[in-house]
Amino acid sequence: MDLATLASGLDTVWVVLTAAMILLMEGGFALLEAGFVRQKNAVSIIMKVFVDITFGALIFYFFGFAIMYGKDLSGLIGTSGFFLGGDLSHIDLTISHETYWLFQCAFVIAVISIVSGAVAERINFHAYILFTIAMTGLIYPIAGHWVWSIGGWLGGLGMIDFAGSAVIHALGGFAALAAAVIIGPRIGKFTEDGTANIVPPSNLPLASVGAFILWFGWFGFNSGSTLSATNGSIGHIALTTMLAASAGGATCILFTMLRYRKSDPPMVINGSLAGLVGITAGCAFVSSGAAILIGAVCGIAMVFATEYLESKKIDDPVGAFAVHGVSGSIGTLAVGLFAKPELIEGLGQGYTGLFYGGGFQLLGVQALGLAIIIVWGFATTWVVFKLIRLVVPVRVSRDEELVGLDVGIHGVPAYSQDTDFIELDQLKR
Repeated sequence: MDLATLASGLDTVWVVLTAAMILLMEGGFALLEAGFVRQKNAVSIIMKVFVDITFGALIFYFFGFAIMYGKDLSGLIGTSGFFLGGDLSHIDLTISHETYWLFQCAFVIAVISIVSGAVAERINFHAYILFTIAMTGLIYPIAGHWVWSIGGWLGGLGMIDFAGSAVIHALGGFAALAAAVIIGPRIGKFTEDGTANIVPPSNLPLASVGAFILWFGWFGFNSGSTLSATNGSIGHIALTTMLAASAGGATCILFTMLRYRKSDPPMVINGSLAGLVGITAGCAFVSSGAAILIGAVCGIAMVFATEYLESKKIDDPVGAFAVHGVSGSIGTLAVGLFAKPELIEGLGQGYTGLFYGGGFQLLGVQALGLAIIIVWGFATTWVVFKLIRLVVPVRVSRDEELVGLDVGIHGVPAYSQDTDFIELDQLKR
């Protein structure tokens, strides 16, 4: 066996394993969101995660991957690779196209899961399925093509987003914001004078386990984006990922103690996630010190963003916008500030952060790309939900919301008391 074949085999194993780690993050999303919402809506969270995985994977296989990574048309959209067939010769990697699809499929599933939390406890299940198809088949693949594909126009300008602070998290976060605005707040969330009522999470230990699973999966998210088991930056990427997450959580512990006189558990959970989101764009290109700073800033910004949404009477039950939209934006811009020359070497001229003498070129490109992706994510989500409303209601009925989506929509509660067995003929009466 020659070295090239051996390297290809190692890369394939690495990418498949990290893709599996990212897919495990869906378990994290399920537990996190189920813990944050009320008991009567836990099953609905799980069902939406299953929609994300099943419909998301199929749609991305049918045409999402082709639109994202197919042969470029004017820097805007891919035109080959439907059903993983046709001409994909331009994707020149040491792994197969099937392996590459699997890794990218894990990413697209994560994007739609971000939106899931923002519309929890009141979205119509049919409407959610339709939006999942739109997000995984068009909205995300088109944005991803612009930045990551060969010939994409934002990538051609020099935008850097190593593992998706912009393409995945900012896009998903602002799509979540649009969806939350359109669908409206939960019944009773806000009083007539606009004051926000606290809706206590049903199970914070469950939510925290979900966050830990997401944290674990993030090492696959970031380190796996090397697409190579022999890439020397894997260790550095894992280090910056760990430090940013820790800084986000630690900052939230201290900041909420000062602000609320008590350390706020949901904020701390989301603070660590905010740090992870923030470091995703630049994990390979910033120093460990910059990673700590990025994580800390994202943690504090997440708290203010959460408070701001409530002041505007926008209901986001799990903090999807504050964690993903805000922190993804900060992380994308941070690349333009902190990208180190020795870490980013090989990408071309002008790819150096402002604080390392690179001037405003990279920062300007990052800001432009971020703005485009934010507008794209928000506007397309708004339009898609307006179109969905012509077909099915986007929100459940008042009675279904009050009784809970688990029973009202899916016909089964998440938790039930032990009872004696019921004879089948008794159910027929």
